[in-house]
Amino acid sequence: MDISKAIAELKKTPGFAEKVGMLLVHNGVVRGTQRQSGKPVDRLEIKPDLAKIDAICQELSQRPGIFSVTAKANSGTFVPGDDVLFIIVAGDIRENVVPTLADALNRIKAEAVGKAEHLTVE
Repeated sequence: MDISKAIAELKKTPGFAEKVGMLLVHNGVVRGTQRQSGKPVDRLEIKPDLAKIDAICQELSQRPGIFSVTAKANSGTFVPGDDVLFIIVAGDIRENVVPTLADALNRIKAEAVGKAEHLTVE
């Protein structure tokens, strides 16, 4: 996902200028070390459930003050530094947008993305 292009397209949506006062973007990347142990990560395999991600986005888009929730999870094998998950939440005010982004991120990671870390062999 090209974030700049996605935002530019979102801004063309009818009603955007009247209803949106905030955009939040999450850009998840492959971390070079394992979260729990701190051991070096060689690569990460990701298998997203795209239908589930879409359903989560549609559900969260119905919240008060939320104009749009979009997400793209890449599928395949990635190395540290690679982009793997993008989320854009557009809405009226931060009290609505910030928790929606947090919920989208947490739900997508918990419910719709399978991953396997491969550690660097020392």
